[in-house]
Amino acid sequence: MRRHPVDARFTLAAERTVLAWIRTALGFMAGGVGIVFIAPQELHPALELGAGLLMVVVGAGIALLGAYRWRRTAAALETDGELPGPLPVLGVIAAIVVVAVLIAVVIIVGG
Repeated sequence: MRRHPVDARFTLAAERTVLAWIRTALGFMAGGVGIVFIAPQELHPALELGAGLLMVVVGAGIALLGAYRWRRTAAALETDGELPGPLPVLGVIAAIVVVAVLIAVVIIVGG
């Protein structure tokens, strides 16, 4: 593996990207906390807790995935290796869709 200096623009772009992953993760976790502690107590407590915990767990997974992807990108830039593919991004999109559908079901059941 040949290491060489990386253009600062690419390094800074990778850092901005990992910060976007972290913002997405924090948004999920904040939503989970909001469901459990702030949302009206009209739903069954198990539904609220389950939906909230799911969002916190997905948020933590997004943060870990973003950190992993950032390290892989930095290593690829330093060694002229292959950049990570789009699969993790598609996984996050799928998680968002699943959580959105589950929340919609919880709202319909509770409403």
